[in-house]
Amino acid sequence: MEDEKKTFTGMKENHIEGRNAVLEAFRSGKTIDKLYVLDGCQDGPVRSITREARKHDTIVNYVTKERLDQISETGKHQGVIAVSAAYDYARVEDILALAEKKGEPPFILILDGIEDPHNLGAIIRTANQAGAHGVIIPKRRAVGLTPTVARTSAGAVNYVPVAKVTNISNTMKELKDRGMWFVCADMDGTLMYDMDLTGPIGLVIGNEGDGVSPLVKKNCDMVASIPMKGDIDSLNASVAAGVLSYEIVRQRMKKG
Repeated sequence: MEDEKKTFTGMKENHIEGRNAVLEAFRSGKTIDKLYVLDGCQDGPVRSITREARKHDTIVNYVTKERLDQISETGKHQGVIAVSAAYDYARVEDILALAEKKGEPPFILILDGIEDPHNLGAIIRTANQAGAHGVIIPKRRAVGLTPTVARTSAGAVNYVPVAKVTNISNTMKELKDRGMWFVCADMDGTLMYDMDLTGPIGLVIGNEGDGVSPLVKKNCDMVASIPMKGDIDSLNASVAAGVLSYEIVRQRMKKG
């Protein structure tokens, strides 16, 4: 429940309420991450809104009136609340173009279902400091570029391109065809110090609870583990991303 409250807090900073306002937001081209619609409501205006949502590949969640009331600040949501992105998303092509512009082999963080906005913001901040060229996140079952993410990134979201894709596995396959290879973080993998993490690389970080999904893991070329000496068996997702990112930095500096 606490995680839900955190999520709602992020939404209230960047949401659009009411049928006309939401419809105009879609038609104006505003990036909408999620749409919340009163379950069972199928009148004309709502159908127009959900049609626009499908056209823009926006996630639609059908929820109870109680849930809408909880999210709403105005109490005048009219059965629809849209959550807009705090920042515009980049394309995967933009990330690759940035690497090419810098004359560096691509270094991309691929996040397989990060749900905590504080984790995403921290990872974007690390990506900036580690010299990564961008971050790729999925459209579904993951947090987007909320104001909380922007704040936690300490401004790094202004400098790190973040692309949102429909299917992480398909995107990885397309990038493999362009010469990239992928390593994911998993406690059962090879010790990261014993791996060659140079070259055009994608670092895959999994969901906070379940880790990297089986299908995404199957598309990884290597599985890296972080040495741990403590009494618990895992690291926070953003910490794991930082540790592995800087091992990539270390190896690149040593090779270069």
